[in-house]
Formats: sequence, structure tokens, C-alpha cells
Amino acid sequence: MGGSGLVSGPGNIVGQPDGRSDLELVAALNAGDTGAFDTLYHRHRDWVVNLAFRFTGDRDLALDVLQETFLYFVKKFPGFQLTANLRTFFYPAVRNLSLTARRKTERVQSSEADQERIESAPAADAPVAEGEALTLALAGMSESYREVVWLRFVDGLALAEIAEVLEIPVGTVKSRLHHALEALRRDERIRNLFEP
Repeated sequence: MGGSGLVSGPGNIVGQPDGRSDLELVAALNAGDTGAFDTLYHRHRDWVVNLAFRFTGDRDLALDVLQETFLYFVKKFPGFQLTANLRTFFYPAVRNLSLTARRKTERVQSSEADQERIESAPAADAPVAEGEALTLALAGMSESYREVVWLRFVDGLALAEIAEVLEIPVGTVKSRLHHALEALRRDERIRNLFEP
């Protein structure tokens, strides 16, 4: 090892993937292995930023939320016990931090900026690509429906994990997902995406 700085944790040479599970990394971090934090950060940062962006709609705010999320996470140590998927732990923190950041930003936006955005918006009857149409359809849904669609199909969470993250019963998750998918199937802009 010497002073080369090439080792960031037990047997983990910088640049090589750390094969330890999140649970093992949390245990290592509790034991004082700071390299475990680096591994967890690099493993989950893109997911956190993308999730924050979904809530904020702003890349800079999403990056701020990334910083705040991992600051919140590191303050849990030592003594943090991982009882579920780490992303299930991160989700409520990212959501709350994102919504708080978005509210603060919305309070300070000027009406002039809003006017520019309205004027530069495409005409309602302009043709849109499928991906953009899907995004527009999702944006038109209630947040509770949009959230379960994202968690299920983008983040790949199981129904029980979604229920845990949102702190609602699994039956409510199923109901919201059913209604959201029905609404998407009825939307003329994206109906073709759901046809066999």
C-alpha cells in the first residue's frame, strides 16, 4: 500500500469494481471503511440524480439534491442498519429534498421567466416523437400515478418495494398502477405504444 493511494478499501484497488453488496458496504462503512462510502456513492449517484431530476425538472437542482442526499446518508453513520434495498432507503430522502428544492426555486422565479417559457412552448397540435409524447402523457397525470409508473417501469422496483417507499399498502400501489396504465392506453398520442 505505502502512500500510493491506490487502495480505497480492503482489497479494492481504485478503478476496479467493488464486488461487495450494498449490505456488505454499509457494514464496512459502519466499521470505518471510508472507501465503502465512495463505492456506494459511485454505484448509486446516477440513479439519485435521475430521480431528483424527475422531481425537480432541473439538472442543477438535481445535482444539489445528490449532494444533500449523500450528506444525509453519511450522517447516519456509524450505526446505520440497512433493512431493505438501499434505493428504497434513498427514495423518500431524494423525493423530499427534491420537492423542497423545487418549491424554493418556484418561489423565486420571476413572472418574466414564466412568460418566456410559455411563449417558447411548442404549439399543442405540433407533432411529437413517441418518447416526447410519452413524457407529455406522464406529465399530465397526477403525481401519485406518475410516481408508481416511474418506480415500476423505470426503476424496476417490485410492488412491495414501491409500497414501502411510498408508505402505502400494496393494494393501493396496484390500483394506482392499473389506473395509470389505463390512462396511458387511452391517450391518443401514445396508444400505439400499447398495441400488440
